[in-house]
Amino acid sequence: GTENVPGAVGFARAMELAVANMPAEAKKLSSLRDRLEKGILERIPEVAVNGRGAPRLPGTLNVSFPGVDGEALLMSMDMAGVALSTGSACSIGEVEPSHVLLAMGVNPRTAASSLRFSMGWGTNDEGVNHILEVLPPIVERLRRVSGGVTGRTP
Repeated sequence: GTENVPGAVGFARAMELAVANMPAEAKKLSSLRDRLEKGILERIPEVAVNGRGAPRLPGTLNVSFPGVDGEALLMSMDMAGVALSTGSACSIGEVEPSHVLLAMGVNPRTAASSLRFSMGWGTNDEGVNHILEVLPPIVERLRRVSGGVTGRTP
């Protein structure tokens, strides 16, 4: 058949641009990830950042919210206009806790309360601000109705 030469040329150019912009994009995403992480830790008691202190992808943040069902949190955030996942990118659609978190030694109950925040080229300060605005009251409400973590340290 006929080769899609314009498509191949366009793809090659897109790859050139992506590679050329990769360092700046990684720096931007790391900054947004770190700001989101700091904001969550400051606003929500008793959360755990999974992989904190280890090398991580610039645009990925995984946080456990003990006392909250991850699926309920996922649905509540979706209704607030935030798209997230409860597992790793390679386990989308699975109901079980992330096998990656379990392999890291996170207990199954905590792993089931985890969300993965993935950021990309379209992520900006406004998106992070929106998450930091809607997430704390949702976590607080879900903990209250589930009888989960109250914010008091035992």
